[in-house]
Amino acid sequence: MKQLKFENISFKYRKKDIINDLNLTLDGKKCTALVGPNGSGKTTIGKLLMGILKPEGGCIYYDDLDISNNNLSYLGGRIGYLFQNPAKQIFAVTVRDDLGFPLRMNGEKEEIIHKKIDSMTDLFHLEKIIDSKCHLLSQGEKQRVALASIFMREPEYLILDEPTTSLDQVRKEMLGQSLKKVKEKGVGILLISHDKKFVESYADEIIEMGDL
Repeated sequence: MKQLKFENISFKYRKKDIINDLNLTLDGKKCTALVGPNGSGKTTIGKLLMGILKPEGGCIYYDDLDISNNNLSYLGGRIGYLFQNPAKQIFAVTVRDDLGFPLRMNGEKEEIIHKKIDSMTDLFHLEKIIDSKCHLLSQGEKQRVALASIFMREPEYLILDEPTTSLDQVRKEMLGQSLKKVKEKGVGILLISHDKKFVESYADEIIEMGDL
């Protein structure tokens, strides 16, 4: 079973302790919600796990492999990260082009790319917008497109940073259903959120930062 472990992790920002001697184990097959007030270190934990930030002390393990100092290219093939603003992760003109972008960059065959685009279109409910211009999409649509682009690379684990921000209830439910399908594929999820109702509906376990 996949596990992600933080052992005695510390991190400072502008000489201020954000995380101090953190020990935390995440089940790589579950949806774990990380909750707590602003400034409690939720987003920092996600970025440390992804390799965007480096810990000042301690080790981070991914299936017993120390990833504390591995680069983003190594982790990017295993862990997908959805930023609070999904527009920052959308590069192409149309949704179809954006989904194909990461695989084309890696020289994948067009036949395989097209099959994966069809699969992601179904998984994330993109049928009505697949040929739309990305800059014209709503916030909820951008969320789903960004997630679909991440899953074109078949990650083993997913980090979502405040994914329900600016989403109405219908879009939240669509996102939640997509996450259920993702988990059914054996992909674990770290859900960083202030949205109590969404967290209680879709997370397998909830961790309060104040309890760590």
